[in-house]
Amino acid sequence: MTETDWRNRVRAEDELLEQLAAATKQASQRRAAALLEGVAELGTATAVGNEFGITQQAVSKAIAKYRSALDQTTE
Repeated sequence: MTETDWRNRVRAEDELLEQLAAATKQASQRRAAALLEGVAELGTATAVGNEFGITQQAVSKAIAKYRSALDQTTE
Protein backbone atom coordinates (compact mmCIF):
# COMPACT_ATOMS: atom_id res chain seq x y z
CA MET A 1 0.00 0.00 0.00
CA THR A 2 1.47 3.35 -1.02
CA GLU A 3 1.43 6.19 1.42
CA THR A 4 0.50 9.63 0.12
CA ASP A 5 3.46 11.95 -0.36
CA TRP A 6 3.85 14.34 2.57
CA ARG A 7 3.57 17.35 0.27
CA ASN A 8 0.18 16.18 -0.94
CA ARG A 9 -0.94 15.57 2.64
CA VAL A 10 0.10 19.10 3.62
CA ARG A 11 -1.81 20.53 0.64
CA ALA A 12 -4.87 18.48 1.51
CA GLU A 13 -4.77 19.66 5.13
CA ASP A 14 -4.30 23.27 4.03
CA GLU A 15 -7.38 22.95 1.84
CA LEU A 16 -9.34 21.47 4.73
CA LEU A 17 -8.24 24.31 7.02
CA GLU A 18 -9.43 26.86 4.44
CA GLN A 19 -12.81 25.13 4.22
CA LEU A 20 -13.12 25.03 8.00
CA ALA A 21 -12.20 28.71 8.30
CA ALA A 22 -14.88 29.61 5.76
CA ALA A 23 -17.45 27.48 7.58
CA THR A 24 -16.48 29.06 10.90
CA LYS A 25 -16.88 32.56 9.46
CA GLN A 26 -20.31 31.73 8.08
CA ALA A 27 -21.42 30.18 11.38
CA SER A 28 -20.18 33.24 13.30
CA GLN A 29 -22.18 35.52 11.02
CA ARG A 30 -25.35 33.44 11.40
CA ARG A 31 -24.85 33.36 15.18
CA ALA A 32 -24.40 37.14 15.34
CA ALA A 33 -27.54 37.67 13.25
CA ALA A 34 -29.44 35.44 15.68
CA LEU A 35 -28.01 37.35 18.66
CA LEU A 36 -29.17 40.58 17.02
CA GLU A 37 -32.67 39.12 16.69
CA GLY A 38 -32.49 38.16 20.36
CA VAL A 39 -31.63 41.73 21.33
CA ALA A 40 -34.58 42.96 19.27
CA GLU A 41 -36.86 40.48 21.04
CA LEU A 42 -35.54 40.75 24.60
CA GLY A 43 -34.52 44.39 24.52
CA THR A 44 -30.89 44.25 25.64
CA ALA A 45 -27.63 42.45 24.99
CA THR A 46 -27.51 41.72 28.71
CA ALA A 47 -30.80 39.81 28.54
CA VAL A 48 -29.54 37.79 25.58
CA GLY A 49 -26.27 37.09 27.39
CA ASN A 50 -28.14 35.94 30.47
CA GLU A 51 -30.18 33.58 28.32
CA PHE A 52 -27.01 31.80 27.15
CA GLY A 53 -24.70 32.33 30.09
CA ILE A 54 -22.39 34.71 28.24
CA THR A 55 -21.52 38.31 28.94
CA GLN A 56 -23.20 41.33 27.48
CA GLN A 57 -19.79 42.25 26.08
CA ALA A 58 -19.58 38.97 24.17
CA VAL A 59 -23.01 39.57 22.66
CA SER A 60 -22.21 43.16 21.74
CA LYS A 61 -18.81 42.25 20.30
CA ALA A 62 -20.29 39.52 18.07
CA ILE A 63 -22.99 41.90 16.83
CA ALA A 64 -20.50 44.72 16.21
CA LYS A 65 -18.22 42.40 14.23
CA TYR A 66 -21.23 41.21 12.21
CA ARG A 67 -22.35 44.76 11.46
CA SER A 68 -18.81 45.73 10.49
CA ALA A 69 -18.65 42.80 8.06
CA LEU A 70 -22.00 43.86 6.58
CA ASP A 71 -20.76 47.42 6.17
CA GLN A 72 -17.64 46.21 4.36
CA THR A 73 -19.66 44.17 1.89
CA THR A 74 -21.91 47.10 1.01
CA GLU A 75 -19.09 49.56 0.33
